[in-house]
Amino acid sequence: MPVSSSEPDRRAVVHGLLAVTGLTALGACGGTPGSAPPRSSPVAETASPSRAPGTGDPGAIATSPSPEPGTPSRDEIIAEFTGRAPAWFDLVGEGIASDTRAAGVCLTLDACGGPGGSGADTALVDMLIGDSVPFTAFLNSRWVEANPDLTDRLAACPTVEIANHGTSHLPLSVTGASAYGIPGTADAGEVWDEIMGNQVALTERTGRAPRFFRSGTAHWDDVALAIAARLGLRAAGFSVNGDGGATFPAGTVEAEVRRASAGDIVISHMNQPAADTGAGYLAAVPAMLAEGTVFLTLSDASAAG
Repeated sequence: MPVSSSEPDRRAVVHGLLAVTGLTALGACGGTPGSAPPRSSPVAETASPSRAPGTGDPGAIATSPSPEPGTPSRDEIIAEFTGRAPAWFDLVGEGIASDTRAAGVCLTLDACGGPGGSGADTALVDMLIGDSVPFTAFLNSRWVEANPDLTDRLAACPTVEIANHGTSHLPLSVTGASAYGIPGTADAGEVWDEIMGNQVALTERTGRAPRFFRSGTAHWDDVALAIAARLGLRAAGFSVNGDGGATFPAGTVEAEVRRASAGDIVISHMNQPAADTGAGYLAAVPAMLAEGTVFLTLSDASAAG
C-alpha cells in the first residue's frame, strides 16, 4: 500500500486540508466534542502514561508483554535504534500509507480511550456492521479495557479489521516530540512499549495480530516509523479527515466522507457518541452505497493494490 509518489505534495495536501477546516488535531480522546477550534487551539486530548495491557495501574509500564515469535524484543529495538536522529516529525512521510491503489474507499475509525475518550458510538458501528460495510477499527488499549464486549463484537465481525492505535495514545517519537501539546514517546524503548503493549493485548484478545498501526494524534518521526516497520506493522495515515477529531457538525462529516473516492483512506472516530460523526456517517454511507461506492478494509485494499 504505497504512499503518494511525491511526499512534499502529499504533505502539502494533508496540511492544506487541515488548514481549510481550521483544525490540526486528529484524535478525539478527551473533552466534549463541539465546533472546530481555531488552528492555534487544537482539540484537547488526554494521554496517560504507558501501562501494561489488562491492568488498571497507569504506572505499570508495559515492558515485558510476550510478542509473537520473531518479533524484536524491547532490548533489541533499543540496541538497534538508540542514537538515530529523526529527520522529520509529521502526519505524512515516506512509509506512511496515506492512500491506496485499490478501487475502493477505506473507512478507518479510531477509538482513542482515556478520560473523555472511552465512549462508544454504537449507532455508527451498528449501521456499518448492519449494512456489511467493511471498515478498519483502530483500537487503543484503554478503549478496549473500557469496552470489552464491543471489542469482542468487532473482532468477531468478518467485515471489520482490528488495528492497533497504541497503548496510551501517544505521538510516536524517539525524542519526546509533542503534537497538540501531547508529549510523544521519548526514546526507542518507549516506542516499543507504545506499540507492543497494545499489539500483544489485541492479539491475545482477538486471536489475530493487527497488521496496521496508527499513532496517537497520527504523528510520527521517521525513526519511530522504522521501529514500527521492524516490529512488523504498517503505518496508516489518511487522505480524508472525515470528522476533524469528532468536532465537525453532521453536514460537514457527510460532505467530507462523501468526497472520498477510490484509493482514499478516511479517518474518523467511533469513541465520541455525543459528537456528530455518527449522524454524518448515517447520511453519507447509505448514499455512497447506492451510488456504487466500494468499501474495503486496509488489508483488503493492500491485497487488491
